[in-house]
Amino acid sequence: MKPLIAGIALAISGVVAAQAAPASASTSATPATPGWVAKSNADAQPLLKALADFNPEFASQFGFPGFDDKAIDLKPNVGERSRAALTAARDQLQKKLAAETDPDVRQDLEIMIKAADRSIEGSKLNEQYLLSYNDIGQTIFQGEFTLLQDQVAPARRPAALKRLQCYVGMTPGCVPVTKEAQALFQAKLGDAKLIGPYKVEVEQNLANTGRYVDGIRKLYAKYKIDGADPALDTLQKQLNEYDAWVKSTVLPHARTDFRLPPAVYANNLKQVGLDISPQELIKRAELEFMETQAQMQMMAPDVAKAEGIKSATDYRDVIKGLKKDQLDRDSIEPYYHQVIGKIQDIIREQGIVSLPNREMIMRVASEAESAAEPAPHMDPPPLIDNHGERGAFVLPLGNPPNGKGDNQAYDDFTCKSCAWTLVAHEGRPGHELQFSAMVEHGVSLARSLFAFNSVNVEGWALYSEYMMMPYEPKGGQMIVLQLRLLRAARAFLDPMLNLGLITHDRAHDILVNDVGLSEAFAREELDRFTFRSPGQATAYFYGYTRLLELRAHTQIELGDRFNLKQFNDFLIAQGLLPPDQLAEAVDTQFIPAHGGKRPQ
Repeated sequence: MKPLIAGIALAISGVVAAQAAPASASTSATPATPGWVAKSNADAQPLLKALADFNPEFASQFGFPGFDDKAIDLKPNVGERSRAALTAARDQLQKKLAAETDPDVRQDLEIMIKAADRSIEGSKLNEQYLLSYNDIGQTIFQGEFTLLQDQVAPARRPAALKRLQCYVGMTPGCVPVTKEAQALFQAKLGDAKLIGPYKVEVEQNLANTGRYVDGIRKLYAKYKIDGADPALDTLQKQLNEYDAWVKSTVLPHARTDFRLPPAVYANNLKQVGLDISPQELIKRAELEFMETQAQMQMMAPDVAKAEGIKSATDYRDVIKGLKKDQLDRDSIEPYYHQVIGKIQDIIREQGIVSLPNREMIMRVASEAESAAEPAPHMDPPPLIDNHGERGAFVLPLGNPPNGKGDNQAYDDFTCKSCAWTLVAHEGRPGHELQFSAMVEHGVSLARSLFAFNSVNVEGWALYSEYMMMPYEPKGGQMIVLQLRLLRAARAFLDPMLNLGLITHDRAHDILVNDVGLSEAFAREELDRFTFRSPGQATAYFYGYTRLLELRAHTQIELGDRFNLKQFNDFLIAQGLLPPDQLAEAVDTQFIPAHGGKRPQ
């Protein structure tokens, strides 16, 4: 169960739902669902239920009804039980595949079978190598925030209290989730082959508990959920007790080496969609890093002149100069929305891709959200039973410290030149457009949920930055290249750190001195590589290169018959297919439809 859900969440960098304008802001009805999509979605129900039964929060987030008042299952043998449920669902899918004749439905069935297999494999590997440790504060915050937000129908919000009461054991049949988590950890504590969590991760989780409790209380106050005080007070008490247990029982078994067992890290790479060796990825990324640095250095004098940055000839100094033009707290959202409008105008004028009918949401994150996900991210809309709810680009302003006095303030996202790239990546034409289009066009659950891979999602977002760069101000263009440099650095630093080929300190120096990140952002990146989501950061650069290769191949084949908007719309319409399947769709459908030849 968990690897698939984690893959979905980490590919977008967040599982909590958007808090923004009401759903009525949608201006267009969803078109009728094609017959084959309806059949595929019906086939998906057993697999959805197998996931939802063990993680109701996942079900609520993505719109699967009937689970809003239920809480995560951490009861004994949850891994074995969830694998059995997934195996049964997979077996049903295999029977359907044997009898299915529609090629599109068959492909979707194959996607879902592979997704179930990956999740089963990941669950087995985690049980084979790792002690079961859970950040319960984050789990509860995200489960509550999924329901307590503006876009959730008011009739659903009271279910948050029922879920909270289950979390703390106030509902018949519910055991406090903190006690379940303790029992899971202690059940295997005597197995010397299993390793504990990374010490820095545990310390960060302990520092975040108070932020989560405060964030939940603020949500209940905002939405005026009556009768919540006993459950909230019980939650506070139980999380305090859980933290005391973590300090006395988990920390002594925490490891000081962040590296995962090789088989687990290799599986992480597979889960995000990487289909080449980490060694090959490192070579490609190092070359891209050097070439991007050279391009930035060449541009530096022109950018400095255009932006009025004096005495700056090195690209690093130009980036520092651009960061001095900071937005204050009150002007961040208005300025970003101005940039959103300008980018949308460019998309229309240049014929880059079809825009969704829904208005785009952008907002600043709360402290609790920043603790759960300290990087800029897009909160996805419900993919099931969507009634106009929209995704949202969420911008954290800092990386909450872990209690050691670390600098938490970002200057990387609140400079005026920085807004262009962030909007293109997290918003339009990036993540938000990709998911809004899938909701509006009725992409099957197999292709939107179960085909989910970071290589597709993050590759599209980085490709979006690339497409917008020629139309941006000089300062914005420099930040595009800076963040492209970061994605190349991610693609070699993540595997090099996890394979023991570079030190943590050297990786820090590259991020701060060569890429130009703030200390807070560099810490977020290093945490991402070492414990938040080892392996996921490799997907950006690799997915981007695969999309550029596919576009180049298509343009060469079609020549003057190539139309960028048609090409991009076709890619979006395929959902989140892995690179090889996406390339096959282009070769067998798009290119022949526009006068090219099918591959022999």
